[in-house]
Amino acid sequence: MKLGEIKQYREKLAKASPAELVDELVKLRKEQFALRLQRASGQAPKPDQFGNARRNIARVKTVLRKARASGEKA
Repeated sequence: MKLGEIKQYREKLAKASPAELVDELVKLRKEQFALRLQRASGQAPKPDQFGNARRNIARVKTVLRKARASGEKA
């Protein structure tokens, strides 16, 4: 992801409800699992995709933790 894309993604996450954040987290976990399966089966996805998936998961978890700390329900 480029810097502009990262900023847009963060803004999107900041506006999302906790339920939407949980859905996004599930989607990213499935993407990460699919990448692992591709690597294991020898298809060799691009190496940076693993890092991008991991960082996006961390971004979602951070926003979700902040939302829960502020008192919103998931």
